[in-house]
Amino acid sequence: MGSAGTEVGLCLRTLSTSRDSAEIVHALRTVARYLEDSEFTRHHFTHAIQVLVSAHWFSRWCGDKEIKKLWDEMFLKGPPDQTLLLLLDTISSTGESVGLEQSASVLEKFLSAGRLQVLLWSRCEVGGAYSDTAQLRETIIISHLAALPSITCNHLHANTPDAFLPQQYYLLLATSILDTLEKTCHALRAGHDCSLGFVAQVLGKVCIQGYSAQIFETLAPRLSSLTRVDPLWQRVTQRLLEKVPERCTECVITGLIRNLSGAAAVSRLMGNLVVTNKKAQFVLTHKLLLQQYQHPTRLLKSVLGYLALDSERRTLLKQVLRSVCQVWCNSSAVKHTSVEQQLYVSKVLLLCVSFLDHAETQELRQEMLQCMLGGVQCRLDSNIERIRRMGMVVGECLSHKLDTPGSQLKFQYEPDEEITELKSLVDSPSVEDDEQHQPDTSTSLPPESVVEGSAGQSAEPEPEADSELDSDDDLTPYDMSADQEKKKSAPPRYIRDCLEALMSSDDAERVELSLKAAEALLRKNVKATQEVSVQFGKVLLHLEDRYSTAHFHTLRQNAMVALTVTDVKPVVDYWTTEFYSLNYSLRQRLDILEVLALSAQELSEPITDKHTGAQPISAVMPLEQCDDITHWRQIVEKRIQSKTRRISKGGTQSVRAVPNRYAPVAGYFFFPLLRKYDRPQVTFDLLGGDHLVLGRLLHTLGLLMHLAVNAPVASQMGRALLDFVWVVRFHTDQMVRRGVMFAVCAVFLSMPAENLLTELGDDLMETRAWLADVAENDCDADCRSLAVQSLMLLDKNLKTQLQIPDMET
Repeated sequence: MGSAGTEVGLCLRTLSTSRDSAEIVHALRTVARYLEDSEFTRHHFTHAIQVLVSAHWFSRWCGDKEIKKLWDEMFLKGPPDQTLLLLLDTISSTGESVGLEQSASVLEKFLSAGRLQVLLWSRCEVGGAYSDTAQLRETIIISHLAALPSITCNHLHANTPDAFLPQQYYLLLATSILDTLEKTCHALRAGHDCSLGFVAQVLGKVCIQGYSAQIFETLAPRLSSLTRVDPLWQRVTQRLLEKVPERCTECVITGLIRNLSGAAAVSRLMGNLVVTNKKAQFVLTHKLLLQQYQHPTRLLKSVLGYLALDSERRTLLKQVLRSVCQVWCNSSAVKHTSVEQQLYVSKVLLLCVSFLDHAETQELRQEMLQCMLGGVQCRLDSNIERIRRMGMVVGECLSHKLDTPGSQLKFQYEPDEEITELKSLVDSPSVEDDEQHQPDTSTSLPPESVVEGSAGQSAEPEPEADSELDSDDDLTPYDMSADQEKKKSAPPRYIRDCLEALMSSDDAERVELSLKAAEALLRKNVKATQEVSVQFGKVLLHLEDRYSTAHFHTLRQNAMVALTVTDVKPVVDYWTTEFYSLNYSLRQRLDILEVLALSAQELSEPITDKHTGAQPISAVMPLEQCDDITHWRQIVEKRIQSKTRRISKGGTQSVRAVPNRYAPVAGYFFFPLLRKYDRPQVTFDLLGGDHLVLGRLLHTLGLLMHLAVNAPVASQMGRALLDFVWVVRFHTDQMVRRGVMFAVCAVFLSMPAENLLTELGDDLMETRAWLADVAENDCDADCRSLAVQSLMLLDKNLKTQLQIPDMET
């Protein structure tokens, strides 16, 4: 640089030491003349702006407008990379001062003046002034570009300008990337070489830090539009994605596809990246489809449609189908994955099948057939209704696709939104962009000929004059609105007549009348009910719906509950004995559990002063609601609040004990159900294949435990129930594990704290570790939620025993 270097050195010395404003202005203007000199920018610029941002310099000259203008010019016209690094380093290392405010202010001007775009483009020009920048410096620039909001917000706090906030900054960065890509296209058309490595690294760094949504909500739609009409834009975009670092590939691809509408757009932007890039192939054919399950159906359609759009990529589509078939028919996966993940894999399977042509369907016929048979069977064996219906729907769709004559599967189920969505996935999918197929909202009239034809069909011939002579419109009709069909049989008035009709009558009408009258008769005539209670219970348990009676199951259940609450001990003893007896169907055993739960709920209602006889069960919660996790979460949280000691409210608010009819007989309901659970029978193996009954038994025992709060026998019940659940706590069936967690919650809610901790004893730490493991790792969301609630309850009991108050937050 020669004499020029000497002159710059003198100017910098003047800027550092002079107190004369005229000398400072002259020095700034002299230095500014060298901003276009590559030697100066490479060796002296950083030192110059370091002098300008020093605290003592700026505090001395901040009031001079001309100096302030020249100061800004140095930062806004110099090399953008050096300026950005120095400003960010100054902000992160400077305390609250005028210098910090000025640095933030000039950085804001730096962004608004388009210097980001200048910085990005300077790295794209092959042979440009900055194309040979050292690798370490490149890495530092990239990290600062990607993390600018974090760096500034962490030091400016509440004084952070809006331009530095993530939403605005990444929008600006996305716009700068688009401008850089546009310049690249122009340069390529002019015959100049360009490199997109730096831009790709910036894009990958931003995405891997978690801002892919903010960057691609601007980038993706614009790139989709540009690539639709210009092949060069397709080439540039595909090259950009190829240059993304391998560690950033997943977050970049996922963010891009999430913000694109349709497989055609994905294909234009990505080209055959999935074929040439092994990491992209793993992400698109395995991770997004089989390991993750949080993505929307729209993304699955885009990914699989993208694979189906090109002959080279269709090989990967068939590979995906084979992998999904293996997962879908794996019985272990059905047991150990959540319902949501199974639904996700089912969608992937149906979408893969929908993209196959006839030749590919025949090629993969054997794999699909094995998948259908094995997957449907293991899902029909599940105790969770959603999984069973999922297996039915997917089985039907696969059977239809295979088009096996005379052997297509057909199931009966109630349709819902989930089933409708699954069935819609096998229709011929569109791979075009969504924005190209917007529905026409304009209304149009039907063709004139159609209107005339329909009008002609609706017209009626005029009646002839003679027809009026035969009209009977003037006759007054009889009022038959109050008429009732005369019944052959009358409802029974006595319990024994009702019992006889249910036992032996072949008259459908008489059986129906007797079943409808049974509940009221049993509740009204307590003495007569007690004389025949066990016999009546036997008849009701074996009663079948031979005549398709309306509301048969509800009427039968209400009668069984009325019988139970009217003559508790003998009837409950009969139910609990028959539960483990031979030659009963699973449906009958489930009926017994349901009746016991409903009866216990009714008996647990507080005794009123006007209590006479048995109370009706209109307010009793059905057992099905025991499986409703939301209902029991509310109960658990309410009880947790009642057990929490608050400094501001005084002592612990315990559950108030009130007299009820269940507490004295709770043991009759509870303990017999635990007698023979480990004794398999020919038709009933509770710890073997009958998972549905085991899950329902655990829920019933948990409910019986919960209703026994403040009962004298609660401690013994809790001890026995903990022993039982400890045996089956690692069961493979989700329904059983839900029952286990529900039962544990019930014990922690209802058992006195001192007895609970005494009972757990040495197993306390193991119990906590087990609950923590379930809360973190169980595949079922309801099990995880109940485990968290159980841990909270256990902590509350510990604090109560140790007299540690809970502070309100």
